[in-house]
Amino acid sequence: MDTRSIGVFDSGLGGLTAVRQLRRLMPSENIIYFGDTARVPYGNRSRETLLQYARQDMRFLSSFDLKAVVIACGTVSTNCLEELRAESGVPVTGVVEPAVERAAALTRSGKIGLAATRASVASGAYERAFRRLDPALEVHALACPLFVPLVEEGRCRPGDTVIETVAAEYLAPLKEVGVDTLVLGCTHYPLLAEVIGGVMGPEVSLVDVGAEAARACRDLLAAADALANRGEGSVRFYTSDRAVNFRRLAALFLGEEAAGAVEQVDIFQY
Repeated sequence: MDTRSIGVFDSGLGGLTAVRQLRRLMPSENIIYFGDTARVPYGNRSRETLLQYARQDMRFLSSFDLKAVVIACGTVSTNCLEELRAESGVPVTGVVEPAVERAAALTRSGKIGLAATRASVASGAYERAFRRLDPALEVHALACPLFVPLVEEGRCRPGDTVIETVAAEYLAPLKEVGVDTLVLGCTHYPLLAEVIGGVMGPEVSLVDVGAEAARACRDLLAAADALANRGEGSVRFYTSDRAVNFRRLAALFLGEEAAGAVEQVDIFQY
């Protein structure tokens, strides 16, 4: 048994969807969450800038006593995972490999779609992971740059004409090629699952990268006999921008109120 905390970070609040799944799968674990809300979104940044930001995020989390880190940011996972793993003293789980394995298991036609940020799509990380798993899979990736800022503004519910219009325009190419499985390649996107599902239709399976990363983290800790064995764990929230703004939207991502204090930190010190 290992009672140390699990660290999670994202460019903003989207990673809270991964925290939600971690709490569902491992309710006894303590979680430290950092959302870099002062610099969201990461999706349009250069790889050099992403690596700088991600290293600062990791250094902040490393100030706590952790047993694992989940990078709940698709953009960082696709662009910086190898460096962060090499530099970390604890196991680091990204969102790419677990989601790729799930999508490959779900597809019936071999045609898989990926909706992600510009940086994630440009990295080619998902395509490489799919080729390693099964070269016969046909992967269609597209960038959806407006999804993250719209979700961060709470514009993510069915009936909102703005997000429905944007989603229909973005996803039209995937409908045309007939994908039967769609990877939601950013942890913000599960908040759009109903909207995206409405566009794609019920025959298309949606893969939540945050949920798959949470399962992979649980499996990793279980294999190392490092799961906590106690009562209910806690979550501590940190943000690089105003805490009041974080708390206002956190419930949307968590599915519940963010219990406990939300603390603002100066990420530039790390």
